[in-house]
Amino acid sequence: MSNRQKLHVTYKNGKWGVRKEGSERSIKNFETKEQAVDFGRQKGREAPLGQLIIHKKDGEIQTEHTYGKDPYPPKG
Repeated sequence: MSNRQKLHVTYKNGKWGVRKEGSERSIKNFETKEQAVDFGRQKGREAPLGQLIIHKKDGEIQTEHTYGKDPYPPKG
């Protein structure tokens, strides 16, 4: 899964944002969590291998979604 684009929906400074894993800055900020999740899903689906990790307001992971062909489990 090394080529999977991981996106996080997080809450910071009163806004919900979508950011790439490893980045401090958001790609885009939103007033509501729903708007951020919708944008994150769209971006995750655009990538050949995408993953959207949705966090609660306190930072705890709420849920994860993967998009594209998943290389796991291997054949056999």
